[in-house]
Amino acid sequence: MSEAFHSKRFDKKVWITNHAIESMMKRRVTLDEVKLVVEKGEYRVSDSPHGWIFHHFPEREDNLVCVAVVDQEAIIIKTVMIDWKLREQE
Repeated sequence: MSEAFHSKRFDKKVWITNHAIESMMKRRVTLDEVKLVVEKGEYRVSDSPHGWIFHHFPEREDNLVCVAVVDQEAIIIKTVMIDWKLREQE
């Protein structure tokens, strides 16, 4: 993992995997946008410790931007998605 920052919201380190970095480049999502998703986005746990954090960017046509995360001692961003849709859990 080659990129990291500190989240004030979660008060822990956020690591971005190489796969997520490749996804960011492919989808033209900037590091600043990822940081904003983490700090301001809606967080849904799928199966603890796994979850999604997603945020709408009005200036992007490919909304929602979502990061798939593992939330443990640090937040690990596994991938970055665009045009994401939340599927309600049963």
